[in-house]
Amino acid sequence: MFKLAVIGTNWISQQFVEAAIQTKEFCLQAVYSRDVVKAREFGAPYNAVSYYDSLDDLGADSDVDAVYIASPNSLHAPQAIKMLEYGKHVICEKPMASNVLLAQAMFKAAEENNVVLFEAFMSPYTPNFQVLKESLLTIAPLRHATISYCQYSSRYQKYLNGENPNTFNPEFSNGSIMDIGYYCVGSAVELFGEPNSVQASAHLLPSGVDGCGSVTLAYDGFNVNLLHSKVSDSLIPSEFQGEQGSVLVDMIATGRGVERILRGQDKEVLTLPQEENHMFYEAQAFAKQLKMGVIDQQMKQRSLSVAKVLTEVRRQTGVVFPADEMSLSR
Repeated sequence: MFKLAVIGTNWISQQFVEAAIQTKEFCLQAVYSRDVVKAREFGAPYNAVSYYDSLDDLGADSDVDAVYIASPNSLHAPQAIKMLEYGKHVICEKPMASNVLLAQAMFKAAEENNVVLFEAFMSPYTPNFQVLKESLLTIAPLRHATISYCQYSSRYQKYLNGENPNTFNPEFSNGSIMDIGYYCVGSAVELFGEPNSVQASAHLLPSGVDGCGSVTLAYDGFNVNLLHSKVSDSLIPSEFQGEQGSVLVDMIATGRGVERILRGQDKEVLTLPQEENHMFYEAQAFAKQLKMGVIDQQMKQRSLSVAKVLTEVRRQTGVVFPADEMSLSR
């Protein structure tokens, strides 16, 4: 059983820890927070052993095998690199870095220290994402796809009220494309690989991040349109159109609601049962990588390709993060 440490004590950390424990491959060994009281409050229900408010102390803990990082986006790269240099395996929440140069630096640190770096992007590991992949073969050749994830943020009203939530703060490398937009980009790259070209537009908020936007990814023979928003809701599914029919996905992030309509036939529901905690599958995949002891090269390439697309989207839409200066100084 792998002994897991957690950086970050928010709801997503709780969800991942519960998923990791559910796999029976992990136990919670340590928790890091700037406030050690919060660390204890988080870890106590899971019988964590150690609590830290120092990253160096956490890194020096020989009882910790792997670290899950769920801090703000801008902190992912520096915290991950520090843990990797201490010889810890790392599973880092998506997006793993603020830009592609930092993502490359993270994988370099992992390889130099002979440890595993894994991006926590749950979608490709769910059973229904595999159903989606297989169903696309039955409607081939693909001619067009629209992948949509638009969800009005629970923190948007705070932003409108003049507060400064992390969700819309460039200091933390946030915004729509870096949050739920990641599921659109990541799903497209997982399904079709790195695109030939990227065209992006966005509505920028006064804080400097994007509230919503659209991206067109060009592939040989078809385009993929991505729609993402944290300031509006969408009521339509993602759609994949092929010459032999179409596939619909109600929620691309989790693979919920997969349906297929073959030409001249009735609609088929293809959805499989899944664990309620969808992070279970990525925790399983991470454990598999730890047992192998090497980085999955296909996963690495996907992560770097996604980081490249996200960086290009921000370049075209004018979204700049302070963390970009960090990569220039490395």
